[in-house]
Amino acid sequence: MSFDNVYEAITEENDARWAFGTGFEDPLSGVDTSVPSGVDGVQLAAYCLMLGDDALVFSHRLQEWCTNAPELEDEVAIANIALDLLGQARLLLARAGKADGSSRTEDSFAFLRAENEFRNVRLAELGGGHFGHLIARLFVFSTWRLALFQRLETSVDPVLAAIADKGVKELAYHRDYAAQWLVRLGDGTPLSHSRMQEGLDEVWPYVGELFRTHPTEFVDAASLRPEFDAVLDQVLAASTLSRPSSGELAGVSGRTGRDGVHTEQMGFLLAELQSVARAMPDARW
Repeated sequence: MSFDNVYEAITEENDARWAFGTGFEDPLSGVDTSVPSGVDGVQLAAYCLMLGDDALVFSHRLQEWCTNAPELEDEVAIANIALDLLGQARLLLARAGKADGSSRTEDSFAFLRAENEFRNVRLAELGGGHFGHLIARLFVFSTWRLALFQRLETSVDPVLAAIADKGVKELAYHRDYAAQWLVRLGDGTPLSHSRMQEGLDEVWPYVGELFRTHPTEFVDAASLRPEFDAVLDQVLAASTLSRPSSGELAGVSGRTGRDGVHTEQMGFLLAELQSVARAMPDARW
């Protein structure tokens, strides 16, 4: 199946499926999910799992801000961003199950894995803090992920390319939303400026991990750094904020989120995310 056909099959314009759609179980139903010649299906699945876990875990963190954002308009915006990422997670986790031949479902990947089996970057699992913390995490995450997905639009796997092409449109909005708030807070009152700087300082030790290329990845993560820095410098200049100077948070024997090594927050996040599915594994609704 060509890229165009795959893209048409997964986009909302041609299908009623979306992040919380109820009329389907397989988000890739009707899509040719055969692995292209010359592509290692196991490696493709592992990479889709990484990208899917990033989206799933960060989506869950964003959902925690429902009823906690400063304005009703932001409640809606943050919820929609979380739904966009949940939709990406569904497609990517489903692709992983098809690519490795296991036929594992998105629910199986999301709800029935242990903490050390998740491959998301540690930035995605950070929670708590004030609104400045949220905006800093969202800006860094979406700026990095947008640059990554733009390169994946030309992936040799047409399914991954179509998912990325759809995601680029969503991530461009996510980055713009976060950047506007970052400038508004940074160039606002002394209090808002200090809160926004706190947010950037808190997230900065996790930035380096985003650009460490893992052997499984299809894109050289280090190649994304110049574009990320250019966007960051532009937004920092407009917001009168300073680039943090703290160093990168070390991994455990060099292992980080992509290797299944996470922060202490991850276990608590999964306990909440997986609680219903594990308590009632055969439930359907």
